[in-house]
Amino acid sequence: MKNLILLIRPHQWIKNLIVFLPVFFGGALLQWEAVYAGFITVLSFSLTASSIYCLNDIVDVHDDRQHPVKCHRPMASGAVSIVQGYILMGLMFALSMISTFLLHARQVETASVIIFYWLLNIGYCLRLKRYAIIDVCVVAFGFVLRILAGGYATDIHLSKWIVLMTFLLMLFLSFAKRRDDVVRMNETGHAPRQNTIRYNLTFINQAITITASVTLVCYIMYTVSPETIANFHTDNLYLTSVFVLLGLLRYIQISVVDKKSGDPTKVMIHDRFMQLIVLAFGLAFLFIIYVFKNSQ
Repeated sequence: MKNLILLIRPHQWIKNLIVFLPVFFGGALLQWEAVYAGFITVLSFSLTASSIYCLNDIVDVHDDRQHPVKCHRPMASGAVSIVQGYILMGLMFALSMISTFLLHARQVETASVIIFYWLLNIGYCLRLKRYAIIDVCVVAFGFVLRILAGGYATDIHLSKWIVLMTFLLMLFLSFAKRRDDVVRMNETGHAPRQNTIRYNLTFINQAITITASVTLVCYIMYTVSPETIANFHTDNLYLTSVFVLLGLLRYIQISVVDKKSGDPTKVMIHDRFMQLIVLAFGLAFLFIIYVFKNSQ
């Protein structure tokens, strides 16, 4: 049972909290129905992601056995068989689809997005991850699908800026993760992924810089856009840009200086500075749209 739980990687479910972005930026955190729909969608996406983790470990079982860290994964170590992996994969996806029936509205649209995400990631595991740049774009688009599902489930209209920021931020994190692979390849002479040879530190560093810069500009444009000002009835959200800049700089430091950007989830769980930045951003954003706005 322990190995089956490790196979579905519940610690990675934290990344599916991005489903709540429509609720957060839509100012609906105090609306019970929106929060409930968000939790159900997070659960559904987490189960679907676990289904994909099973397939990924099945496809990569031979490569993982050659990896110094991944060789300890349940599938690579032989603790879980490939047949068990396929069974668990199907079970996780079935539970995911069943959970969408707990939504009170727009079940079909939400389930359709999740199914598309599942199919896209099957293609990613089987083929798309072999191609440099395409691989990180697919990963980033997967997070766009998460917020689209969150928007459908909560019936909250998504700003075009939120969609763009999500894609750009996740592209930034994906390039930072690939940097860790390139560093390992340079040190060991062995490519952790088939497409790692199509990356090098010069390209990765430039890609990280570009995506971080465009993400910051996109967020600033979001905060000063007439649509955002009209929606929140305040023009002070631009002040939260400071925390976005600090978060990006901190992650670049972790990636370039510390060389520990291989798993964004672990960075968020263990890095106290990053946690403080995210907390400060969230509190500042909520203060401006809920408290400062009402005091004007």
